[in-house]
Amino acid sequence: QVQLVESGGGLVQAGGSLRLSCAASRNIFSITTMGWYRQAPGKQRELVARISGGAYIDYADSVKGRFAISRDSAKNTMYLQMNSLKPEDTAVYYCNVDLGGSRVYWGQGTQVTVSS
Repeated sequence: QVQLVESGGGLVQAGGSLRLSCAASRNIFSITTMGWYRQAPGKQRELVARISGGAYIDYADSVKGRFAISRDSAKNTMYLQMNSLKPEDTAVYYCNVDLGGSRVYWGQGTQVTVSS
């Protein structure tokens, strides 16, 4: 069982930046698959950025070059640095971890709103 708490969302103008944090309730050294997803009103939840296999990183095409995912296992925290934000980035952002064996966990989300 892993509890995940996102923070760092807020209201920003287009072109601005935010850093999201995902704090986990347990050590994440052994977690090899974890990432960020988002869901906008009326849309499906989509992958934003993910670390998988403990070494590979992939990003949605819409955020490449603007967002960066990272993790600090010593702090049990994962981050999403978001730069050059656009109105279409507006969504609730969720932290996700996959422990394998169908053990998948989600945070409750943090709202990001980008105004134009």
